[in-house]
Amino acid sequence: MTGEDKKTKKIGVLMGGLSAEREVSLKSGAAVLKALIGKGYDAVGVDVDRKVADKIAGEGIEAAFIALHGRYGEDGAIQGLLELMGIPYTGSGVLASALAMNKIFAKQTFQAAGLTVAPYRVVCRGESLDPRTFGFPFPVVVKPSQEGSSVGVSIVKTESGLAAAMAEAFRYDREILIEQFIKGSEVQVGILDDKAMGAIEIVPKKEFYDFEAKYTDGMAEHILPARLPAELYEKVLRLGEDAHRALGCSGYSRVDFLVTGEGLCYILEVNTLPGMTDLSLLPEIARGAGIEFGELVERIISAASLKIAQ
Repeated sequence: MTGEDKKTKKIGVLMGGLSAEREVSLKSGAAVLKALIGKGYDAVGVDVDRKVADKIAGEGIEAAFIALHGRYGEDGAIQGLLELMGIPYTGSGVLASALAMNKIFAKQTFQAAGLTVAPYRVVCRGESLDPRTFGFPFPVVVKPSQEGSSVGVSIVKTESGLAAAMAEAFRYDREILIEQFIKGSEVQVGILDDKAMGAIEIVPKKEFYDFEAKYTDGMAEHILPARLPAELYEKVLRLGEDAHRALGCSGYSRVDFLVTGEGLCYILEVNTLPGMTDLSLLPEIARGAGIEFGELVERIISAASLKIAQ
């Protein structure tokens, strides 16, 4: 179904949601809704809560632009609901969304595909832990297994700070990851129509690219294109496509890497529903490729589909 076909459909922009990233999602959704209306689509915002199925049915939604972030939005939950309702939607399907959202299974999938990941250890709530068994030194990064936007993430330089960081991560999940800290440039690849558009480099004003740096103007410098030698730049684009494909993603995504001075590309994650705010990276990468925000939104909605055979 093309973009012109979808102009005859009522589009619901699903935003808000129940995750820790609700406020960011509302901003993404508002920007997408404005762009769709500006392009002549019959679009309406839908604030996602426990009654979202009733809201979608009540509004007569015929296609969905998912502008949700975090749990219940990026993890396959809303995608499964839309599949059951027979409503085409943007982005990746149930399985790819669930895999990408779960950092543990995503890492295992990346490793199976030959991509490089940082050494890590999975820890379950209540499990006893001896840092001497990690197999890698401090500093380490502690993160929940299923949150985005760096929610609950800490960099721990010595063993004395580990307990507090783990407690913070366990606030969000029953399983957490402890990874070796990799010193490198933060490089993020934008994918559209399953092809890399370009790569941007992020230089945070703080120690790492945390929630505040991502959503506060002036807290990070964005360098487009990323400052990499030409051969390495092309390599990271290819690896971004490889990661997108390894998880079975559809349409668009943002793939995050740490690139070391030696040219090693450590994949961090694939974001199947990247931010669409004024400070978001995917729209910025798209602009660098000559794709303005309205066109980006239209190309994403044009690819909306059901992923499970009916």
